[in-house]
Amino acid sequence: MTTATTDTLAKARIAVLGYGSQGRAHALNLKDSGLDVVVGLRPNGPTWHKAVADGFHVAEPAEAVRGADLVAVLTPDMVQPTLYKQAIEPNIKAGAALLFAHGFNVHFKQIEPRTDIDVILVAPKGPGALVRSEYERGRGVPCVYAVHQDASGHAEEKATAYAAGIGGARAMLIKTDFKEETETDLFGEQAVLCGGASELVVKGFETLVEAGYQPEIAYYEVLHELKLIVDLFYEGGITRMLEFVSETAQYGDYISGPRVVDAATKERMKGVLKDIQDGTFARNWIAEYQAGLPNYKRLKQADLEHPIEQVGAKLRARMAWLQSGAKTSQAPLKKVG
Repeated sequence: MTTATTDTLAKARIAVLGYGSQGRAHALNLKDSGLDVVVGLRPNGPTWHKAVADGFHVAEPAEAVRGADLVAVLTPDMVQPTLYKQAIEPNIKAGAALLFAHGFNVHFKQIEPRTDIDVILVAPKGPGALVRSEYERGRGVPCVYAVHQDASGHAEEKATAYAAGIGGARAMLIKTDFKEETETDLFGEQAVLCGGASELVVKGFETLVEAGYQPEIAYYEVLHELKLIVDLFYEGGITRMLEFVSETAQYGDYISGPRVVDAATKERMKGVLKDIQDGTFARNWIAEYQAGLPNYKRLKQADLEHPIEQVGAKLRARMAWLQSGAKTSQAPLKKVG
């Protein structure tokens, strides 16, 4: 158990910019920890009204930053540089702390903070809903934290106090740096969690369907049941997964897993990591965003239109536990193939 407390921020005003999944969870947890929180948002948007309903003083970002001792930037990565230039840089006071939940813009120099402020990072290792629900249960989600710039001489204490305020110190705090957090986070998303997992599922689906198996059966085998395995990984790692799957599944794991994800796959993963480390990915993503996301939109649409999504929509409609009480049709599914 980490011994960090909120004492360093006990008399501080904290401005939380952004009120999405993480922003709302952080703001509510900080407030419930007895800290003084103002939420900075564009006026009269849906999140503005939500924050007011949650009991916060809400102001436009520039106003929220003025006088704040700590400014937490919890908006999407690509809007942060403009937000910094327009609302934060002209208004944040000397000696205050600028906090991020992801190091992308600082590490890749899209934001170059003033030298008279602290620059810190606190990143919970879980979605905002979990950060909030665990806090409400008297627990917390582990956090990583880092110091990029220590102008006040107390930057690390501010970071750990903030982490304590959102509940992270109840679980575990792991010290890192902006480089490590940014590069490992991007790699995990691209090679395993989003890119790698989704491509593995899609290629497995295509392999079965092209071999003549029903798409519905293929969907269940390569996508639906993946949750069961991931839950076991989540609860107890590879050890727990092996404990709960059959000996047949284990044997298939041992002999076929390395045939699919092999040394060549690892080399390609190294290529993904290199593109992240040398800034290629960041440059491409920034250029894509500035161009209006043409490739992003095209690739996303292709994913949404893939047959696995068409089949999945039909099947998920029959899963009552996913429907929040909605009735599902009892008509038999048409066999395909």
